Amino acid sequence: MDINFSSLHPELLFALISGKLSAAVNRRLYRAFRQQGIEITPEQWTVLYYLWTRDGVTQQELCISTFKDKPSMTRLIDNLEKLHCVQRVASKADRRINIIKLTPRGKELEQESKPLVFSVIREALADLSQEEINVSYRVLIRIFENLRSSLESK
Repeated sequence: MDINFSSLHPELLFALISGKLSAAVNRRLYRAFRQQGIEITPEQWTVLYYLWTRDGVTQQELCISTFKDKPSMTRLIDNLEKLHCVQRVASKADRRINIIKLTPRGKELEQESKPLVFSVIREALADLSQEEINVSYRVLIRIFENLRSSLESK
């Protein structure tokens, strides 16, 4: 497929896709968390969000589902343990494998933080029509899937 860059600003498109948008959202979330006294980072929230849907998973599953490498995930889990949000439990089947489980504090954070995150998302999508949101969502999912499949095949 040929892309007509004449109507686009390739450097802006690249900046948005490569992290500028993500960095802006993360900064806004970080500020919102601090204003509400929630002492987690947006990265930590992503791990917690996955655990709220599937508590008791391996560290490897968290790496795959959040697109984080093993050292980054180890650091995230270490910090979430220090905040008493998660705990590592040795797998009964294989003690070399850690199962990551939510603590009561980790479970409480779901009720405290989800409305705040959804509010930031609504703020980011303000002034967009539902059609624009739907199209953008589908396009971003396709871009992500294109890249994910190329990364997984290598």
